[in-house]
Amino acid sequence: MAKFLITGSYTAEGLKGLYKDKATGRRNAVRQALESVGGKLESMHYALAEYDVVIIAEAPDAVAASALSLAASATGLVHTRTTVLLTVEEANKALATAVKFRGAGAK
Repeated sequence: MAKFLITGSYTAEGLKGLYKDKATGRRNAVRQALESVGGKLESMHYALAEYDVVIIAEAPDAVAASALSLAASATGLVHTRTTVLLTVEEANKALATAVKFRGAGAK
């Protein structure tokens, strides 16, 4: 399964829901949502930074991860961003892949 970094920022209404559900309740909801698309919650953290919540998750593919992110954002309670994560080995494979590409305006 592929790994994803999902970051989220709560709206004011979303924060009211967090106070009601507590962090444990939101973690359970995220775990259930991931399982519903064939994924798995690896870790979930709250942050005092640009994002309120940071999630590391596994999902079968980008479509499943995107479905989860879209469903969460569609509530209007949280704004999410999903990033594909590569292992060191996957990054090495990408670095070793020859690509024919011409930059804009280059000859």
